Amino acid sequence: MTEDAVRRWFAIYTASHNEKTVERRLRQQGVETFLPLYSVTKRRKNRTIVKLELPLFASYVFAKIALNETAKVLSVPQVFSLVGNSRGPMPLPDEEIEALRSGLDAGNSVPWPNIKVGTRARITNGPLAGLQGIVIRNNNQIQIVLSVDSISRSFAVHVGVEDIDIIENVLPADQKPA
Repeated sequence: MTEDAVRRWFAIYTASHNEKTVERRLRQQGVETFLPLYSVTKRRKNRTIVKLELPLFASYVFAKIALNETAKVLSVPQVFSLVGNSRGPMPLPDEEIEALRSGLDAGNSVPWPNIKVGTRARITNGPLAGLQGIVIRNNNQIQIVLSVDSISRSFAVHVGVEDIDIIENVLPADQKPA
């Protein structure tokens, strides 16, 4: 089997608010997909409350494809590109997608701005064990912001202080995020 025929995970950049449609169309074509979602409760103008499932990474869907299948993916309406660099689409590590899948099943994830400041830490226990991120404090709770660098998106998960190992301090202690 040639390298172009090996299926690997890629991030697909989509039109805003079309992630679910793109994911459904790809599945209909037999493509293995992953669209991480989170729940949010919103109040509508008519004062009704609705619970929505929104994409954790706005404008991105993950698909496991071979390089020789990129034309099929790019032909789906509302797909703009496969994430990569000047040499072409860049595959994502299988371990990263599998860690996201198992960790997100545990719930309590929310989108978070991509952060490059704060204390770097590694999660030591639970379904996201081994992933590294930035420690923040939000509403007096410790969270770790995990980033998917290939798509410049992040999300925050609640962790116990006992479930992380500090890797390095990026900012001086008096400048850490609150």
